[in-house]
Amino acid sequence: MKLVIFGLTISSSWGNGHATLWRGLCKAMARRGHRVVFFERDVSYYRDTRDLFELPGGGELLLYPEWSYALPAARRHLADADVAMVTSYCPDALAATLPIMESSVPLSVFYDLDTPVTLARLRAGEAVDYIGERGLSDFDLVLSYTGGSSLPDLQQRLLARRVAPLYGSVDPEVHKPVAPDPQYCADMGYLGTYAVDRNAGLQKLLIEPARLLPGRRFIIAGSMYDQNFPWRENIFFVSHLPPSDHPAFYCSTRLTLNVTRRAMAETGYCPSGRLFEAAACGAAVLSDYWQGLEQFFEPGREILVAENTEAAVSALGRSPEDLARIAAAARERTLTEHTADVRAAQLEGILDSALAPVAASGGEAF
Repeated sequence: MKLVIFGLTISSSWGNGHATLWRGLCKAMARRGHRVVFFERDVSYYRDTRDLFELPGGGELLLYPEWSYALPAARRHLADADVAMVTSYCPDALAATLPIMESSVPLSVFYDLDTPVTLARLRAGEAVDYIGERGLSDFDLVLSYTGGSSLPDLQQRLLARRVAPLYGSVDPEVHKPVAPDPQYCADMGYLGTYAVDRNAGLQKLLIEPARLLPGRRFIIAGSMYDQNFPWRENIFFVSHLPPSDHPAFYCSTRLTLNVTRRAMAETGYCPSGRLFEAAACGAAVLSDYWQGLEQFFEPGREILVAENTEAAVSALGRSPEDLARIAAAARERTLTEHTADVRAAQLEGILDSALAPVAASGGEAF
């Protein structure tokens, strides 16, 4: 199967969660005998932080300065593609959709890796740059990073005809247990790009515990933080961390914190890729709660859950043996159910089903 993808980025992991996911998924798809061609606009902020230059398994990464340069190659690849896919936040999503619809590609797909954000903006009456006036009605299939109520919402609000969840995943060849690195050692670590709608969660689960426990060490790694963030003397900071350094970061903290963006927490059924990455590295994870969390990890046995500062402080007081037991259970669950190879098999099944003739008309959810 040949897949042609028009996405945000796969070449740079700076400030986004798309790249790491695509890297693992493309590698896994290549192992299953599929070929991926990925179109990415060559913008300066990703060019300056680029940490991947070619796709695995004979795949092709096509970087272009603006859409007019990409169009001839897009038409050429679409001519013999089995699947054409546009993703959320692709800067040329609308432009790429037109040649897909003009081509004879058997299956057109939209993959929203930011479904809760998309739906929240629509509810607020805001424009969504990567979705046109016809919503998603022109695509044969819509994939969603989020399950639950997001699936019928995509059908009702954006007229998606067929929908299916495709959750995040982890590449265990990249994210795996490694020796701790002294520069990242801390009682609690948080890895994530700065986002306004995560501030309340960080305040409750990291900043306040840091204030209450001045003898404990906390560390934050990610891009877009500035001096206005409520830093404390025992909160240390590491700027953008490439995926190659993520395992050392996760393996150097007693507890890894996950804070979900507001729209995703309110929607539920939207596990951050960081959850799977940390668990695959053998880290004990503390997360805020969102509906559907139990579908991915069992609270108390495979993950710790905190909804307030007191619960976060209590989690920090757990014994090393207790945290190691939780971490081991989460890693086992992740390697069984949440790897890129598992998701690639699920994606292959979804695409095969969508490519097969469907007798019923109208919207259908897998």
